[in-house]
Amino acid sequence: MAHGGEGIADAPDGRVVFIAGAIPGDTVEARLTRVKKRWARAELVKVVDPSPHRVRSACPAAAAGAGCCDFAHIDPAVQVSLKRDVLLGQLGALASKSGVVEADVVEKQLRVVELEPRTGWRTRVRMGVDPQGRAGMRALKSSDVVGGVVCSQVAPQVLDGIIGDDAARYTPGSEIVAVVDSRGKRHVVETQSAQRGRRVERIHKVLEGPGLVTEVVDGHEFSFPPTAFWQAHLNAAQTYSDLIKEWGSDNYTHRNGWDLYGGVGAFVPAINEAIGGGRIDSVDYSASATANPQPVEDEFDVHRHNAKVEVGISELPAPGLVVLDPPRSGAGRDVVDKIAQAAPERIIHIGCDPATFARDLAGFGAHGFRVEHIALIDAFPNTHHFEVMASLVPDHNGGAEE
Repeated sequence: MAHGGEGIADAPDGRVVFIAGAIPGDTVEARLTRVKKRWARAELVKVVDPSPHRVRSACPAAAAGAGCCDFAHIDPAVQVSLKRDVLLGQLGALASKSGVVEADVVEKQLRVVELEPRTGWRTRVRMGVDPQGRAGMRALKSSDVVGGVVCSQVAPQVLDGIIGDDAARYTPGSEIVAVVDSRGKRHVVETQSAQRGRRVERIHKVLEGPGLVTEVVDGHEFSFPPTAFWQAHLNAAQTYSDLIKEWGSDNYTHRNGWDLYGGVGAFVPAINEAIGGGRIDSVDYSASATANPQPVEDEFDVHRHNAKVEVGISELPAPGLVVLDPPRSGAGRDVVDKIAQAAPERIIHIGCDPATFARDLAGFGAHGFRVEHIALIDAFPNTHHFEVMASLVPDHNGGAEE
C-alpha cells in the first residue's frame, strides 16, 4: 500500500501505478487516468482475482462510494501491518537521512497500539449536505455527498435521525457536525467547512444540544463548542495522555511545559504530571478552543495563548518538555526550528500524517535531536489513517534505544 490508501502495482515498463481500492495480492483491471515518466495513477475497474486479505466491506457508506472507510474491504488483522509498512517507508525516505532515526532500530522498537473498539469508535463526525438537503459522507476524493447511508466508524447514536430515509433536512451545501460527548449528550450544529489543515470555523446554527460539549481525560472535564478540535476515537485522548506521562516524566532543569496546538488543553494534566508540576503554556489559533476557561486552569499553572503557534511560542519561557499535536499539514520548518532553538530537554510529537510527521522529525534531526521512543497508534480503524507519537531528546541525552 502507498501512503494515502492506494495500492501499488508495477507496470511492465517499470513504472509504478497507484490504484485506489486495490490491495496487495489483488489482480485487477484498471483504467489509467494520469501517466508520468516514472509513475501513473489509475482507477479500479474490476477485481479479477481478489487478494486473500480482501473481505466484504464493513462500511455501508464506503461500499456506496463514500471516502470514509477506505480500508473497510481489508481484513482487520492485516490493516495495521499495512500501516506499519507505510510508516517505516516514510521514515526511511524522509527522516532517516537526517540521523533523527535509524530504520533498522525503529523497526525493532516501534510500538503498535490498536485502539478499541474497531467499529463505532467515532463520537464526532462532519458530514456534507447534498442539494436535496440530505446529510451524508463525502464521496471518495470528491465534494459530492453520499446521502442516506451510514458509516460504520461512527457510533450509532451520533447519526440517529440525521442519516436515513426519515432523516431531517439541512441547508444544501452546508456541513453538519454531530457529537456525542462523555456525558452521552448529543450536539448537532450547522456550519461551513474550514480551510483544509485548519481548525478554525464558525457555527451558523445550533440544531441540538446546549452548544458546549463536555469531554473527560485523566479525570478532568473540558467544555468547548462542537466544532473545536477533539480526538475522533473515543479512547484516543486518554491513550496519548498516558504516553505523554510515560515518555515525558523526567527531572527537568526547566519545569516549564509547552502544549502546542493545544486545543482546549486536553494534555495539560499529563504534561503537568510529567514535569512534576510547573508552568504550562498552551498555544492554539482556534478561538473556539481557547475562548472558554477550563477547570484545569484553576488547578494548574496554565497560561493559554490564542495565537498561531509560530507566533505564540516566541515569548514563552524556556521549556523542559514540549508537546505538539499539529494538524495533518504538520508543524512545518518554521515551528520546528523555533522549538529546537528553545533547546527543550524533551519533545513529544503527535502526528496524524506519516509524511508530514517524518518531515518534522527530519527537521528536529537537523538540530541534533534523536528519537527515543516511537509508536504507531491505530486510532482510525478501517481507514488508511493512523497516528504516530515520538519522544525526542537532544543527542547528548542519548539516542534511539536498541
